[in-house]
Amino acid sequence: MEMLQKDPTTISNALENLYFKGIYEGDVDALSQIFNTGTLLFGDVKGDPYAKTLDQYLDGVKNRQSPKDSGKPFKGEVLNIKVVNSIAIAEVRVKMYDFIYHEFLSFHKLNGKWLIVNKMISDVNG
Repeated sequence: MEMLQKDPTTISNALENLYFKGIYEGDVDALSQIFNTGTLLFGDVKGDPYAKTLDQYLDGVKNRQSPKDSGKPFKGEVLNIKVVNSIAIAEVRVKMYDFIYHEFLSFHKLNGKWLIVNKMISDVNG
């Protein structure tokens, strides 16, 4: 039971220290530590369908101005984490640039490490 209680905290810490930090700073190395190879990203941005492979996403992060360098407000917030054995879902909200994204991140515990295996996003800006 102790392990189950630790898992949401472990996931939350990974989100704060790798995911949000990586997005904010444009740190592809940090993001690569929390995403599983082959992760797919789906959703909508400004009402348009959004679909990317992990490589496409990381390339976009690498080649854009980071939110940190943009000077615009940034906030990453963990809303909810649910864990069942080796799978989990994290519901997060990310405010960056002029967007607010509501996200569902699917995790799988692989070799003792929680990794994002799917990212679903929706631009909820209005």
